[in-house]
Amino acid sequence: MNAQGGLQSADAVLHRAAERLAQQFTGMVGEETVERVVFESYTALGRTATVTSLLPTLAEKFARDRLVALAQSRGQVAKTVPEILYLCVQNSGRSQMAAAITRQLAGDRVHVRSAGSQPAADLLPGVVTVLTEAGIDLTGEFPKPLTDDVVRAADAVVTMGCGDACPLYPGKRYLDWQLTDPEGLDLDGIRAVRDEIQAHVEQLLTELLPSTGTAS
Repeated sequence: MNAQGGLQSADAVLHRAAERLAQQFTGMVGEETVERVVFESYTALGRTATVTSLLPTLAEKFARDRLVALAQSRGQVAKTVPEILYLCVQNSGRSQMAAAITRQLAGDRVHVRSAGSQPAADLLPGVVTVLTEAGIDLTGEFPKPLTDDVVRAADAVVTMGCGDACPLYPGKRYLDWQLTDPEGLDLDGIRAVRDEIQAHVEQLLTELLPSTGTAS
């Protein structure tokens, strides 16, 4: 398939994705907004993607989460649990570990998102390895760019070295965890970062879920 044909094929797939999402968000988000978010998501992920065949599928998944966040920030979708957003630079290491560990510890008692100010193409292999050792499967996860909608939807925003990239909104709880970037570390170094993140997550969950602790 030539380059133009590939673009036309992706365009058709994205239009179908926008139609599906527009049906899901009827009465909350307009069709034009849905289509814009889908194509924006595709473009943003495409800046770093190494395997473009998966891009339309990942873009639809990313767009769906952004649309949920947008509806939450507008009060159109009720928040039944606290929303946590983890941010680092590449969304390939620290923030991915924090999100995965939070899901493992808290289950469905919180909702977690992660993003990066300059997202990488893939997760760090060592991060995948040390989380697999801890019984956490990262299949289906991928680096995502930071967008305004997910910040607006969050109750707690945890930054890990992304500086001033995160917009500030009143009523949010902002935390900054000083953690070593796992990129370039050996597995023992990444394990140490993983364990440090787990300690931070356990403390945060104790504060957000004081009546139930961190046991899943």
